[in-house]
Amino acid sequence: MIVVSNTTPLVGLASIQRFDLLKQLFGEVYIPQAVYAEAVVKGREEGGAKREGSTATWIRVVQVKDRLAVEVLLDEMDVGEAEAIVLAREIGADWVLMDEKKGRRKLLQMGINKIGTLGILLKAKQLGLLPAIRPEIEKLRQHGFSVSQDVIDAILQQANE
Repeated sequence: MIVVSNTTPLVGLASIQRFDLLKQLFGEVYIPQAVYAEAVVKGREEGGAKREGSTATWIRVVQVKDRLAVEVLLDEMDVGEAEAIVLAREIGADWVLMDEKKGRRKLLQMGINKIGTLGILLKAKQLGLLPAIRPEIEKLRQHGFSVSQDVIDAILQQANE
């Protein structure tokens, strides 16, 4: 399975000490240069993505080839999202880890599977990697993760919490 990640899931999971779930669920995760720059190089140290991302041998940083496609997407989204979407197309990704609405909408148009931070936590619970996700969601919110109550309620319902 080929998985590409945008910045938000990396930073979010690192901020609640659940970065390891990415390796457990997906094995290897590909990130474009812009995401590496956002999450690791400029990453907030307190969030942990800088520390985790720079030492994780299972994270593969890849240079996006189609710069024109990235430029076109920059009208709609930031460079990390744009590069993640273009990289996913270039390497034939099965999944893209992304939370941002505009990026998720573009992935849907392109027929590329997407999963966000809360979906990753739900998948981890369903596979027995987490006993509960409600405490993890609360930790995310304490770290500034913004998500609607409707989305949280839907995820908790799917998790039987």
